[in-house]
Amino acid sequence: MITQLFLPIALFIIMLSVGLALTLADFKRVLKYPKAVFLGITAQFFLLPLLGIAVVWIFDLPIMLALGLIILTLAPGGATSNAITLLARGDAALSVSLTALLSLITPFTLPLMTALLLKVTLEDDVSIAFPVGQALMQMLLITLVPVLIGMVFRHRYLAITLRIEKAIRHLAFLLMVATVILLVVSRWPMLMQVLPLLYLPVFTLVLLAMLTGYGVAVMGRLDDPQRVSLTIEVGLQNAGTALLVTGALLQNAEMSASALTYGVLMQLPAFALIAWRNRDVFFRQAKVMT
Repeated sequence: MITQLFLPIALFIIMLSVGLALTLADFKRVLKYPKAVFLGITAQFFLLPLLGIAVVWIFDLPIMLALGLIILTLAPGGATSNAITLLARGDAALSVSLTALLSLITPFTLPLMTALLLKVTLEDDVSIAFPVGQALMQMLLITLVPVLIGMVFRHRYLAITLRIEKAIRHLAFLLMVATVILLVVSRWPMLMQVLPLLYLPVFTLVLLAMLTGYGVAVMGRLDDPQRVSLTIEVGLQNAGTALLVTGALLQNAEMSASALTYGVLMQLPAFALIAWRNRDVFFRQAKVMT
């Protein structure tokens, strides 16, 4: 019930909030950061899945948990990464530009790459039905369509958008938090079983992905805020979209457990990065208080 109904509604509103914040200028801005955008997309679509495969191989995860984590690497970051980038004092414009592009690309790439992954990974005697056509349509309806609706609404009714944008963003955040809580509560027994197997692989994947994003940005000679943006964009993935695929489409509880565990645990490295990037502010406040 949660993954079939509540999660799609929550994701629709989240992506609507992304669309309300986007304009055509965000897509045109890509031309201002061609190297940064190219490096970000390359790292997310090619390097990140390879990292996922390496991590599940190193930790020798059971096949369904492993597939859940790899599918997660096929779901690049969304609106959450924009907020984290802003709080971590990264290049928010670059983060939004990447989100804008990925919002158009991911609905097509994720179902196709998931179908390919299942085909080459599962044994002949193990079969998981994955309707690619239905997955494409559902991804388009839940991710791309609300983004386009939000952009059109902003273009035609800018004054109204500016009044409701913050409220919609808060609603989207609350819905995502509520979805995670409901999923954790409903799958608590399974999570307690798989957490000992997943927490090290999840932290390893997040840290390696963040280091990969930072390393690619350094090799590309990007400036400091852009390095932070790529660290976050490559390091933190869209657990909500991964849950949609593993829970609502594949209806596989073990795969969903991987995505859900990641969605909860990834917050710790994100908060650590935010705290590190704002350490000078904290130190100044501490001195004032003393």
